[in-house]
Amino acid sequence: MVLFALVASHQNVDLNTVARLSTGALGLSEEMVGSGRLRGAVTLSTCNRLELYGELAPAPGAAPRAALDEVLAELAEQIGSRAGLDPEFVTGSLRVFTDSGAARHLFTVVSGLESAVVGEREITGQVRRALNDAQQAGTVSGRLLRLFEAAARTARKVGTQTALGERGRSIVSVALDLADDVTAGTWASRRALVFGTGAYAGATMAALRDRGCADIEVFSASGRAEQFTQNRGGTPVEPAGLPAALERADVVIGCSGGSSPMSASALPAGPRTVVDLALTRDFDPAVADLPGVDLITLESVRLAAPEETRESVEAATGIVEHAAQEFAASQDGRDMDAAIVALRRHTMAVLDAELEKVTSHHGCTAAKEQIELAMRRMVRSLLHTPTVRARELAAQGRQDEYITGLEALYGIEVPAAPAERTAPPAPAPAAEIDHRPKAAG
Repeated sequence: MVLFALVASHQNVDLNTVARLSTGALGLSEEMVGSGRLRGAVTLSTCNRLELYGELAPAPGAAPRAALDEVLAELAEQIGSRAGLDPEFVTGSLRVFTDSGAARHLFTVVSGLESAVVGEREITGQVRRALNDAQQAGTVSGRLLRLFEAAARTARKVGTQTALGERGRSIVSVALDLADDVTAGTWASRRALVFGTGAYAGATMAALRDRGCADIEVFSASGRAEQFTQNRGGTPVEPAGLPAALERADVVIGCSGGSSPMSASALPAGPRTVVDLALTRDFDPAVADLPGVDLITLESVRLAAPEETRESVEAATGIVEHAAQEFAASQDGRDMDAAIVALRRHTMAVLDAELEKVTSHHGCTAAKEQIELAMRRMVRSLLHTPTVRARELAAQGRQDEYITGLEALYGIEVPAAPAERTAPPAPAPAAEIDHRPKAAG
């Protein structure tokens, strides 16, 4: 048990809980890796999910299961303390996956199968940015890097070999469809005001332009609107001009997730549509009570998202399952390398001892050379079958049987895999473990 994933998403908790957990997890990956508690960590935080992928650091004398439980308890304590949540509530809000189960979950997520809008492609870029951020922070272990690279390959296969997501649906596109239904006029005649300058704001700008909206203003509480609009178009709004921009807007779209939502008193009455795509809310839900104002939230998008065809989902699921099995087999093969090396070292040590006896008896003669050659050939032949068998058992997930056999028959102790260096910055399945309190089900 080496890899794990902690997951809170729209699939198992409400979005407010996801937002609070995300706040509590800020900077936690760097701290856990820096303290040596984890060998590596990657945090994926989006508008409807928080996922922390980690690799356990070696714990001499500790069983993997006990080591994982200890780390999970510490993570729940840290997240709860930072977010003002009870650690037991945090534990009950997080699903836990390990090893091949963690890989299968990530492959499912990156392929869009767990998204509020099934098949959306935005999640692929979000996973890529999560890996890039972790690389920049120096928290990516070699094993995690291979996991995320395998996830990227899986997403590409799903994109090219299935019809999943070919209609181009996304959270942004579904939200704008909903806005189109309740807003007067056409996109060509509407004025839009976008809050935020992040990736979702960029996707929103592109989607608005694709629909023919030409009058787009952008507000950023952090003062980045001018730079953002220079690269993407639109008109920046200064803080002093925000009230007037709100009055002008037919559609207001929140993508920033600021520290505090805009109150209903700060937003003028309608007619206008407010679309809140921020996980931590850009607008107080009370704005829906304003005369003439329609509020669209992430929950609205989730409920309105159309289902993909069963054939596309089944095809994508098959690709994910095959990729997860391949990844598990490759990791088991790597773990078995130490056992093969230990067996070879043991056998070669026995051979060298016997060759010393031959040398002392025959000296450096032709007979000695012939005997040595024959003995080395015999040893290579004897090692072939156990080496092949090691790979076969690893592919079946039975490497523990092989290692136990080596220890029982030859007294060979197989060392734990050495710590992998952190990757430099770069331009049948394991079951889900239920750590929730029994009362929570």
